[in-house]
Amino acid sequence: MCRFLCLLSSFVVLHSSFSAPPNVLLIITDDQGYGDFSIHGNPHVQTPNIDRLGSTGVQFERFYVNSFCAPTRAALLTGRWPLRTGCHGVTHNREAIRSSEVTMAEALKVGGYRSACIGKWHNGEQFPFTPSGQGFDDVFGFNNGHWNNYFDATLLRGSTPEPTKGYISDVLTDEALKFISANQKQPFFCYLAYNAPHSPYQVPDKYFDKFKAKGFEDNVAAFYGMCENIDDNVGRLLAQLDELKLAENTIVLFLTDNGGTAGVKIYNAGMRGGKVSVHEGGSRVPLFMRWPAAKWKPHVAKPIVSHIDLFPTLMDLCGVKAPEGPKLDGISLRPLLEGKDGWTERTLFTHNPIDETNKFPGAVRTQRHRLVREIKGPAGGSSAKANDDSAKAWQLYDMEVDPGEKNDIAKANSELVKELAARYDAWFADISIEGLQRFPLPVGHEEQNPVELHAPQSFYDKPLNFANGPGFANDWLTNWTDAKAKVWFEVDVAAAGDYEIEIAYDCPAEDAGSKIRLGTASGSLEASVPAAPIKDVPLPHRDEAGKARYRNREWATLKLGTLKLKPGPARLTLEALSMPGSQVMDLKHVKLNLR
Repeated sequence: MCRFLCLLSSFVVLHSSFSAPPNVLLIITDDQGYGDFSIHGNPHVQTPNIDRLGSTGVQFERFYVNSFCAPTRAALLTGRWPLRTGCHGVTHNREAIRSSEVTMAEALKVGGYRSACIGKWHNGEQFPFTPSGQGFDDVFGFNNGHWNNYFDATLLRGSTPEPTKGYISDVLTDEALKFISANQKQPFFCYLAYNAPHSPYQVPDKYFDKFKAKGFEDNVAAFYGMCENIDDNVGRLLAQLDELKLAENTIVLFLTDNGGTAGVKIYNAGMRGGKVSVHEGGSRVPLFMRWPAAKWKPHVAKPIVSHIDLFPTLMDLCGVKAPEGPKLDGISLRPLLEGKDGWTERTLFTHNPIDETNKFPGAVRTQRHRLVREIKGPAGGSSAKANDDSAKAWQLYDMEVDPGEKNDIAKANSELVKELAARYDAWFADISIEGLQRFPLPVGHEEQNPVELHAPQSFYDKPLNFANGPGFANDWLTNWTDAKAKVWFEVDVAAAGDYEIEIAYDCPAEDAGSKIRLGTASGSLEASVPAAPIKDVPLPHRDEAGKARYRNREWATLKLGTLKLKPGPARLTLEALSMPGSQVMDLKHVKLNLR
């Protein structure tokens, strides 16, 4: 309540030249690149509804985001560079933004808006890092980075699991349609974040079969099918706005969160790179905006703009004054929307946050040039550190004459390289001045009780490792073959009390019987691990790679007892006291329920 009152004192609703505040429908898709739309020349995919949105509104030709999911969302929601918000990764709780950040939902709430977050959140899994903790009134979707099953998924309504029926993009659209219909008499902000066409590649038959018939590989056929399904759902949304006579005074925005994935090798609008790349194809994405009441002349805006600009733009258009407090990095795009001259040239930056220390990979973008510094290794250098000696030399490209970045002109333009590199250094020092950390996991908030601490949010000793790669969402810890190894969670206890503790795990019968202990410095619980046979859940993947990367299981649960916790920071440690078999168990999560 205190935080809301503080926000209230920081905002005022400005006089608007329109008779009523505009509604806002912000649609963002996941891993869909600039080239994955027919409006941008893709000869294989048909996206007529999204194309119509672009052609009847304002298209931003050079709109830039991060080349990873969560940082883009952090910047979009706050108007600030991601590192300022505390977001510096996509998993292990590095994706969370500080609860003190002011989001679009919190800002618009003071202007009388009701807000909904529908779909993928990916900026924190426990309250107050969740959408409900960041100002959204209605929440339906999931909090982590991706979902493993796109059919009949169990999603969250607030913090309560809710089974659904049907394909996930259709389900999320249905929820958005209900929200819009229920709130048509008051200004609303609908943040609709589709998790498609992000892998796993799962899509209804009619979409998949269309592209398989054209000879595409399974992952591409599914990816393109997911793109066309999204377009059909955008068509449903636009049709409802027309039917309810809301289209005239609704600002509709469409964008994506980073460069493309499966479709990049087929068509990428002539750009170099896709998701995770700091080249143009990694961070240049579509931005279409339409607001009929504003009478914007349909046109293409050519200046470079960024995800940090959408917060101040919407505050400007909706007549809500930006708050005092956290520094906004973006600027309002209203002059470009209105087709006015005199836009000041600016410098934009890209940084791939990998952990708490890395300064690179990174890039600098001016209206004409792109300066790039890459890191060797998979996924753009997933093990990069601040001064990693594997960082390549700066590359420079003239984007006006070489949009595909084929001719590195750094050696011939050393002074420009030096100047732009200095801008990057100063920018990075500024945005990371507060330092970065993996936030402790909050427990004991009544808004989310019980709370689950998921395996990818843990710390652990070797030889433990994640079952499906580096520990992305839905993964679990396995290979607990050394009884001396431990797993621990850094937590922040909001309320003292008695917490019922439960773990989700599996354990083959031949390895059952390990003695385990879970506790903090002030107390602990002990138990024996019963047999819990592994039960894999088949998922409707279209590609073979998905079957290895995205896996679900039915998890057994083991109640350990009641543990008394004190308020404040604590380390919750899970360890083995004995291990009669070859391993202790596989661990999915620890659940705490304050009684």
